[in-house]
Amino acid sequence: MATVTVCELADIAPGGSKRVMVGSTPVVIVRIDDKVYALHDKCSHADVALSDGEVDCDLKTIECIRHGSRFELETGRPDTLPATQPVRVYTAKLVDGHVVIDDSDDVTKES
Repeated sequence: MATVTVCELADIAPGGSKRVMVGSTPVVIVRIDDKVYALHDKCSHADVALSDGEVDCDLKTIECIRHGSRFELETGRPDTLPATQPVRVYTAKLVDGHVVIDDSDDVTKES
């Protein structure tokens, strides 16, 4: 299994998000306490960066700022309209204070 280190945990405020690039693919890293999630950083409904949206720590979602669709951090599924298609999710973990995502999937594919 290949992994890619994308940032340090300290780079992301608790309850916040950060956009990183893995090759040419935008990925949003979300931090809730000391747990991290990684999703393709593009709303499946519109060409908008999810990293610009608000994180809901209780619901574990991130909201698209354009039309308000919320995406589940663990599954990438939208839980509100107008989005109906999920966004791609990547396995994320912490290793010695660094955020690492699983690179074994082809992260250069669009969601």
